[in-house]
Amino acid sequence: MANNWAIAIGINQYQFFQPLGCPQADAEALRDYLVTEGGFLPQQCLLMTDTSAPFGDRSTYPSKDNILRLVEDLAAACWQPQDKLWFFFSGYGVNYNGQDYLMPIAGDPERIQETGIDVRSLLQVIQITEVNALVLFDINRAFASQGNNYIGQETIELAQELQVSTILSCQPEQFSHESRQLGHGFFTAALIEALRSGNGKSLTNLESYLSVRTPELCHHYWRPTQNPVTIIAAGNPEIIGIPTKTDITQPGQTHRKIPPEEISEDILSTAKAAPKLQSDYLKNYTSWQYNNSNNTEENAVVPVSPPPLPQLPEVGQSSGNITPIPSSQKPPESNQPAITKQLLLWVGSTILLLGLMVVVVLRNQAGFQTNLDETQQDNTTDVNLNQQRADVKTLPTLARANPSAFPTTPKPQRTPTSQTKQENQALLDLAKMSLKKTQASDLSQAIATARKIKPGEPLYQQAQENILIWSRMIFDLAEGRAKRGKYSSAIAAAQLLTKDGPLYPKAQAGIKRWQFAAKRAFTNKTLLDAAKVLIKNGQASSYNRAIVVANKVAAGEPGFDIARKSIDKWSEKILAIAQKRANRGRFKDAIQTAVLVPEGTAAYNKAQTAIKKWQSKK
Repeated sequence: MANNWAIAIGINQYQFFQPLGCPQADAEALRDYLVTEGGFLPQQCLLMTDTSAPFGDRSTYPSKDNILRLVEDLAAACWQPQDKLWFFFSGYGVNYNGQDYLMPIAGDPERIQETGIDVRSLLQVIQITEVNALVLFDINRAFASQGNNYIGQETIELAQELQVSTILSCQPEQFSHESRQLGHGFFTAALIEALRSGNGKSLTNLESYLSVRTPELCHHYWRPTQNPVTIIAAGNPEIIGIPTKTDITQPGQTHRKIPPEEISEDILSTAKAAPKLQSDYLKNYTSWQYNNSNNTEENAVVPVSPPPLPQLPEVGQSSGNITPIPSSQKPPESNQPAITKQLLLWVGSTILLLGLMVVVVLRNQAGFQTNLDETQQDNTTDVNLNQQRADVKTLPTLARANPSAFPTTPKPQRTPTSQTKQENQALLDLAKMSLKKTQASDLSQAIATARKIKPGEPLYQQAQENILIWSRMIFDLAEGRAKRGKYSSAIAAAQLLTKDGPLYPKAQAGIKRWQFAAKRAFTNKTLLDAAKVLIKNGQASSYNRAIVVANKVAAGEPGFDIARKSIDKWSEKILAIAQKRANRGRFKDAIQTAVLVPEGTAAYNKAQTAIKKWQSKK
């Protein structure tokens, strides 16, 4: 039977960031809902805040070590495939060098990599356990830190690639906001409201509700808009572990549900009547956020209060010197006849000008054709005409400037022995255009140039032969890159072969193979990275868990050789730990450790021999 698990983390009193007001209340509210109304067992619904009680004999203080140790231990010992997991984090997040990090309570903006929690590693651990997970990030983006890029973009890409259902509180370029008056962050308030009101029956339903309700709360409390982002894993549309609810908001809840009619009458009318108030407040609020971001532990200890909310007018009243426009009032009439005359004059002038241009073009074209016919009748070449062109490196120019490079006499039927000559000629023509045979983009440029020679023109046959040879060279480059594991580069090269080219079907088939191989390579790299995360020096069982994960990389797939080397290395580590225990006379412990060396690894036979030896001594 599948079990329900939850980890709710909310951090208020950061050591190196400006303190927050609502993350702890957010985590507590979600945890209380899951236990009291969601049917989760209290001992399987863990809370980690500034003041949360210990979980058994372990601390729930939201430090980096405590969070990672809790997740890794549960993943290794408790979570089973098909179990349900909610992972919730409310606090600061930072993007540094393109990587997203959750900041624990001692997260330092000057040492992000050392003190932050890598989102990639966290999602990888969740993914390899094969639990049915929902990850919720109500992330506040911090100003004035080393990681000043938008947080969230990498998380979105990872959630899509790893297929872990994830909801972010806002778009990467936006900010998450909270309200002391509301008592929660707007995203979490909308989330709890959705669950309690029965609007979270599925992830799709929850996504629809949050996408509307979160911006509504932002507008109601005069904060900049934030729009949640939802990634739903394939085959996971249902809200996990939550029974279907139809009850509406419960009495005594910490926030108030704003009725739709109140939203439409109050918010919309006020926004129309007092746009200047909202604009000024948003500017002040953003300025306050930026100034407070420097209020670190070193230079300030007293938080600066945010700008006060503006006094909004009652429904139907005006705000200051802003006067509502009566619905019956009509805009002043425009001078319609004057505009019509100007429009007619402009259209007539345009038509006349276009007519003159057409006449000039037709006359020039006729003169050009006459000159061309006279030139052909005199059997003269057009070398001088080509020399006047700007692009002196194009294939047609080279052909006409140097006729010996492209023989114009009819060619006999090609024989296999003449294929080398064709290839050499194609390479010579490529060199004349100052292009390289090792650059797919240069070969593509040469093909585009050769296509300018039309059927019936001199050198058309030679150009077509060059196109075929250059196309083969592009495909060979793509295949070579794929063999070296450079799949994205191989795909980019193959995509240069267009639909009208002779190797287009072959290139498309290659692209599909390489796309699949690239996906498998990423998945296998993810597995190996996640396996490494599980390892703890001196702990044999952690090496055993890492081997189990690495064994998921199938033979013949990208990364298999690396996985096998790692597995053999880790098996040797287990045996070394067992040997140390045996040297101390702890033969029973040594045997229990050596049993963890899996069959098929480099150290397996040596471990079995050692076990027999230690059993006799025991």
